[in-house]
Amino acid sequence: MIKKVAVIYGSDSSEWEVSCRSGQFTASQIDKKLFDVYEIFARFGRWELVSCTEDGGERFEFAERPQICKDDFSVCIGDRKVKFDYAYIMQHGTPGEDGKMQGYLEMLGVPFSSCNAFVSAITFDKFSCKSYLKDVDFVKCAKDIFIRKHELTPDLPRQVVEKLGLPVFVKPTDSGSSFGVTKVKKIEDFDEAVKLAFSEGKTMLIEESISGRELQCGVYRQADGSVMALPVIEIVSENEFFDYDAKYNGKSQEICPARITEEERELIQDASRKIYGRLDCSGVVRIDFILSEAGLYFLEINGIPGMTSASLVPQMVRTAGLSMPDFLTDIITVTSAK
Repeated sequence: MIKKVAVIYGSDSSEWEVSCRSGQFTASQIDKKLFDVYEIFARFGRWELVSCTEDGGERFEFAERPQICKDDFSVCIGDRKVKFDYAYIMQHGTPGEDGKMQGYLEMLGVPFSSCNAFVSAITFDKFSCKSYLKDVDFVKCAKDIFIRKHELTPDLPRQVVEKLGLPVFVKPTDSGSSFGVTKVKKIEDFDEAVKLAFSEGKTMLIEESISGRELQCGVYRQADGSVMALPVIEIVSENEFFDYDAKYNGKSQEICPARITEEERELIQDASRKIYGRLDCSGVVRIDFILSEAGLYFLEINGIPGMTSASLVPQMVRTAGLSMPDFLTDIITVTSAK
């Protein structure tokens, strides 16, 4: 029986501060009548206990935070040793979203909230993920060029224009929250966009720009085994695209439920469920699309979607008429049994 739930947040990526907000909100929403909740801040190998709800609750001062024992995923609080039954992973970016944390927990036999290590690695890498979907008939993928840093040549901008046209999106393949992403409209801006993308990772994706409406859908597996698609959200950004500023600084409208027809809603939710199944996902994921005149285009999948009070998945959950504590209980119950 799952009782002691460790919520892990912080990360080794540019997203670590957003991860903290997501983790703190998640921890606050887990049903304390069912679970003892332990908040763990983990960054660059230092894992420390921030707070726990057991025995009336305790929050530790920064200099006095107990250190997590990685040998068996436990912590000593005073003279008590606590071994965690379950991990709710809220680390955006590495190591929580790219499979490293999942691999560690799998070796220890500790159940956790997200996709397994292999699937997490695939979904985190934008090019790998698209490769799994390029031949399906229920969603389209934008044309792209995949580049490693050592493959850069002076002729690349010309090749990009010939194959993809302009504008294009230049993005790291393994980063989130739109870090390192640039919409390039003029070829003169290409070199700077490439430098920014490679500042976040070792590989880069150059993708044709698809005009249309940005729509997102959360998906998770319910206790009866069925895959549930949450209400669709429409994103209307004040900026060139749904970048970090639009996501976190109020420069966008997030309309839930989306202003789409019933047929469009069914199209997006059905595609979301099929993608979830094809990639063998677990827990809750968020899938991003562009709905254009040419059809529905897959953008990316978020294996550890944002979970602040204002994030998209909590908005979807509220619109569906669900409570966050009940929703999180379902995630914990289902993923602990997988």
